[in-house]
Amino acid sequence: MSDEPYWYSRFVFERGLSLIYLVAFIAVVNQFIPLLGERGLLPVPRFTEAVPFRVSPSLFYFHPTDVAFRVAGWLGILLSIVALTGIVQHRSALAGAAVWALLWALYLSFVNVGQTFYGFGWESLLLELGFFTIFAGASTTPPSLILNWIYRWTLFRLMFGAGLIKLRGDQCWRDLTCLDYYFETQPIPNPLSWSFHWLPRPVLHGGVAFNHFAELIVPFGYFLPQPFAGIAGLITIVFQLTLIVSGNLSWLNWLTIVVAFTTLDQRFFAWLPAVPALHPMPVVQRWAIAALAALAAVLSISPVVNMLSPNQVMNTSFNPLQIVNTYGAFGSITRERYEIVIEGTTEDAPTDKTTWREYEFKGKPGDPARKPIQIAPYHLRLDWLMWFAAMGPASDQGWFSTLIAKLLQGDKATIGLLAADPFPDRPPRWIRARLYRYTFTTREEHEQSGRWWNRTFVSDYFPAVQLRR
Repeated sequence: MSDEPYWYSRFVFERGLSLIYLVAFIAVVNQFIPLLGERGLLPVPRFTEAVPFRVSPSLFYFHPTDVAFRVAGWLGILLSIVALTGIVQHRSALAGAAVWALLWALYLSFVNVGQTFYGFGWESLLLELGFFTIFAGASTTPPSLILNWIYRWTLFRLMFGAGLIKLRGDQCWRDLTCLDYYFETQPIPNPLSWSFHWLPRPVLHGGVAFNHFAELIVPFGYFLPQPFAGIAGLITIVFQLTLIVSGNLSWLNWLTIVVAFTTLDQRFFAWLPAVPALHPMPVVQRWAIAALAALAAVLSISPVVNMLSPNQVMNTSFNPLQIVNTYGAFGSITRERYEIVIEGTTEDAPTDKTTWREYEFKGKPGDPARKPIQIAPYHLRLDWLMWFAAMGPASDQGWFSTLIAKLLQGDKATIGLLAADPFPDRPPRWIRARLYRYTFTTREEHEQSGRWWNRTFVSDYFPAVQLRR
C-alpha cells in the first residue's frame, strides 16, 4: 500500500533525520573519547568486559579503541551528509537502505556502550526512527502508507507517554504551576529562559494547560483522516517550537518536529512543485515493510503496557536494538536549582585566604554574569550530567572523582569539554567542588548589575584533594 500525497512529508522527514544524525555524530567526534574512550571518565573497554554483547550489542565489542571511536564517528558524519543530499535515496531503495542501516548500526554502537552519558530518551528516539527509515525506499517510488503510520505511532507514544508521566507525576502538573519553576531549574537554560521565567503567572499556568492539551489530546488526532491529522501535527510542531525557544533539550524537540511532518499530506505542501513521476514500489520492499509492521506491533506490547501502568517509567528501551521504546520527560519538576562549582588553586597548602579559580562549563550556569547560551540541538553531555549530579552526593556519580583527577592532571581532552582552562600554564595543586543554589535575578537586579543569576553557597560537594606524590 502506498500513498503519493506523503511524498513531500517523506522528503522533509528524511532530510530532518539526516540533520539530527549529523548533529549526533558531531557530538560523538567532539565528546566521546574524553567521556568514554580508553582513558575517558567511563572507559568503554571496562564496560565491554563487564557487560555481555547480547545485553548491549555494539560494534565496539570487537575493537573498543579510540581509533575505532574516531573512525566510526567520522564515518557517521560522512554518511549523514550523504543521506542529507538524497543522492543514494534517488538511486535505489537498496542504496538508501544501506546508508540508513549503517547510520543506525553505528549510532546504536555508541549508545549501547555510552552508559550514563548516553542514557537520554532522544538517543533511543533517534535510533527507533533511524531503524524504521531503513525501509523507506527510493525517492523515485511512492512512500509507504504503512511506514507513515509506524512513524505516527512513534510520535503518539512519544507525546502521549510524556503527557501521562506528567499527569501521574508531580502535583505541579495538576495544579498548573510547573512552569513557575521549570524555566529556572531546567538542565540548561537558554537566552530566553530568563524572560520566560518572569512571564505573568496566569500565562505560565495557561502554558501548562496547553502542554496537557498538546500531549494528552492532540496525539489522538494523528490517526484521524486528513486534514485533521495534519492539523494535529501542526499543533505539535508549534508546541515543540515553544520548547525550543525557551530551553536547551538537545535534539528532542527538533526530532519531534521532524517526525510530526509525517502527519502532513500533499495539501499542506500545495505551494511546492508537483510531485515528480514515480515508479511502483518493489514487491520485496512491500513485504519488508509488512514484516516491519508486524515486528513493531509485537514490540509495542511492552511500551503500551508501560503507558497504561500506574508505575509508568520514562525513556526505556525494552530490547537491546532500541527499536520500539517508551518515552516521557519531566514527570517531576525541581523547585530549586543547585549547581556544582569546581574550583582549583596552585597553592601548595590551601588556607582560608586561598584564591580559588573556577572551571567554567560550556553550557550549564556558572559565572552569574554570563548570559545563558543556545546550544540545542547540539548536546553537551558532561554539562547535563553535572545537572543530575547536583541532585545527590558525589559518591553516586561513578565518573565525578575521575573528572577531578583528570583536571588535576591537566588532561587536555577532558579540559576540552569545558569552556576554558583557568590554569593554562600548569595544572592546579588542589581541586574542590562546592554546591550553590542558583536563582534568576529579578528585572531590577538584572538592570542594576547585569547579572542573570544570583547564587548562594550551600555546602561543600567534594573535598579539596590533590594528586598523590
